[in-house]
Amino acid sequence: MLPATLRLGAVHLTVADLERSIGFYEEAVGLRTERREDGVAALSAGGEELVVLHEEAGARPAGRHAGLYHFALLYSAREELARALQRLAATRTPIDGASDHGVSEALYVSDPDDNGIELYADRPRDRWPPPPVGWRVGMYTIALDVDDLLATVAGSEPGPHADPELRMGHVHLHVGGLDAARTFYGDVIGFEAMASLPSALFLAAGGYHHHLGANTWRGEGVGPAPARTVGLREWTVVLDADALDALRGRLAVAGVADGDAVADPWGIRVRFVAAA
Repeated sequence: MLPATLRLGAVHLTVADLERSIGFYEEAVGLRTERREDGVAALSAGGEELVVLHEEAGARPAGRHAGLYHFALLYSAREELARALQRLAATRTPIDGASDHGVSEALYVSDPDDNGIELYADRPRDRWPPPPVGWRVGMYTIALDVDDLLATVAGSEPGPHADPELRMGHVHLHVGGLDAARTFYGDVIGFEAMASLPSALFLAAGGYHHHLGANTWRGEGVGPAPARTVGLREWTVVLDADALDALRGRLAVAGVADGDAVADPWGIRVRFVAAA
C-alpha cells in the first residue's frame, strides 16, 4: 500500500483562454501566478505549485466521457475556508454547492471552463464520524452551516491571497467503471479503498478519508476524453524515495509505466514525483 507520507502535488488543466483562467484563479481563489511562458501558467498560494494551466485555444467543453469531476484545495484551518467563502462573495463568484461531509466542510465552484473545484477544510480525525459497516471511514453529505462557518471570521475582510499553507487535498474523477478503477488505483498503484457507493469509490493512503474519488456519474462505460478538450491533463502524487522505487517496480510488473507517469484505463495521466 502507499505510505501515510503520501501527498498530492499540482493538477495540470487544459483551458481555452489563459488570461480568463488566470483572472479567475487569482481573483476568486486567491492564487498567485508564479511563472508563465509559452501558453502555460503555474499558480500557487505562495508555496509549491498547485494549478498549472495549459492554453489550447478552441478546446471543446467537456462532455460525456472520463476526466475531471473536481480537484480539491485543502485549507489549513476552518477560518481560512471561511475567508475563502468571503472572497467568493466579494468577487461575486457563483457557488455550485456547500456541504458538510462529516470529515470536512466544503465549498464547490467551477472555473471558466467548467473545471470543478472543491475548497475544503478537514475536521480533526478524532471528530470524524464512525464508519458504517464495510467502510473504513464515515462520510456523509448534508448542507453546510454557512452562518456558523462565517462566524469564525466575523468582522474581518478577506485578503487578496489565499491561505499560504493551502495544498492539494484530493482529486475526484469521472471513470467508466468502478471495478477497473479499484483494480488500477488499488491493486496496481496501492491506494486503499476507504468507502464505496454503487456509483462512487473513495481511496486513500495512510487512513485519510480520500486522496482520490472515482465515480460513474457520466455513465458506465464512458471512454477517454477526446483530443482538444478542456479538463484534466495530469495530476501528481508526491512520494518519498523508497515508496517511489517500490511503485516503479509495481508499474513495471503491470506493464503500464511511462517513465514516472502512467495513464489509467481511461487515459487519465497521473505523475509520481519524489518529495524534496
